[in-house]
Amino acid sequence: MAGAEQKWYVKYTFILAGLILSVYTMIVAKSVLQPLLFALFFSILLSPMCQWLESYKVPRLLSAFLAILTGLLGLIGLGFFFYTQISAFAGDVDIFRERFEEILENVQAFLAARFGIDEFIDFDQMRTSVIDFFGENTDTMLRRVADAASVFTSIFLVPVFMFLMLIFRDFLKEFVLKAFGRNSEKDYKKVARIITKVKDVVQGYITGILMVILILAVINSIMLMIVGVEHAIFFGVFAAMLNVIPFIGPMIGSILPVVYAFFTMDSLLYPLIILLAFYIIQLFESNLFTPVIVGRQVSINAFAALLLLFIGAQIWGLVGMILIIPLGAMMKVVFDEVESLQPYGYLLGKVPKEPSREGRLAQKISQISEKVEEKKVAKEKENSDDDK
Repeated sequence: MAGAEQKWYVKYTFILAGLILSVYTMIVAKSVLQPLLFALFFSILLSPMCQWLESYKVPRLLSAFLAILTGLLGLIGLGFFFYTQISAFAGDVDIFRERFEEILENVQAFLAARFGIDEFIDFDQMRTSVIDFFGENTDTMLRRVADAASVFTSIFLVPVFMFLMLIFRDFLKEFVLKAFGRNSEKDYKKVARIITKVKDVVQGYITGILMVILILAVINSIMLMIVGVEHAIFFGVFAAMLNVIPFIGPMIGSILPVVYAFFTMDSLLYPLIILLAFYIIQLFESNLFTPVIVGRQVSINAFAALLLLFIGAQIWGLVGMILIIPLGAMMKVVFDEVESLQPYGYLLGKVPKEPSREGRLAQKISQISEKVEEKKVAKEKENSDDDK
């Protein structure tokens, strides 16, 4: 009994020490680890393009350069789009001020007519506060966008890391195999299988997320155009981009157009319509688009995803919330393959089916998603049998 207790105590101590050391290292070395992880994920995403170019006898150095150049051109185009749109959006401060003053005047008239309360609101002070608020936050928003652009592109480190990873990808793979699969042929094959699965998961996740963002950007923009919101494309693309942060991102993305419609449109019905439309779109995204396009291989349950998001936010802020989900998916692959870690993989994975508490619309969308996924799996199995 004493030996068992000591073994449990020692195990707990090692796990706790490992977690503390890992978190401390992530905080201290974030300036290196963040661009390194971005470079790793983007390199895995672009590696098929490099392999395709190399199949046509393109030298590896040139194929890596062309792949990175393609990705950078896409990011530069996206950054230019957001810069121009935010600059135009910042020019609407006067509209916000006028609309806010109108709302305050209506509130004052209502209070005076119903309750006989005069001069309840100091318009001069309120006007000054609102103008200062929008002026200061417009500058802050532009600075934050510039800071985010520098983080996401990491002008120097990320492309350099990506270039080296793409050039030495076979060498790095062999290093991992030698480091973790040297004990036996069984371990060697297991590590090789983990590397393949991690590559497939990361490629499937990033490619799927990009496709979902594109679909949501089109749907959001069309919806906002129909409602009649100005800067509809900016709001639609911005809300779609925030989908990289599960649960929280779509909620934040819907707030901005709702607030803008509240201040710039004549009726309160428009913000309510926009809010309802975003809710319906989000139902389709979470129950149909993401499960079918991204795939169920990134099968992290809602509880684990929220916990990972909280941990990522505490360690690395916004960047941590973006990186933590693909990192968690990679961890789940490793946990599922290592016998001693399989319980943790089970904890991260999808919860077994139980009676649904969703609304009827969400249930219908989930049923459609399951049927599409079943057909997809059956087709993949048929293709696999044909290859054999």
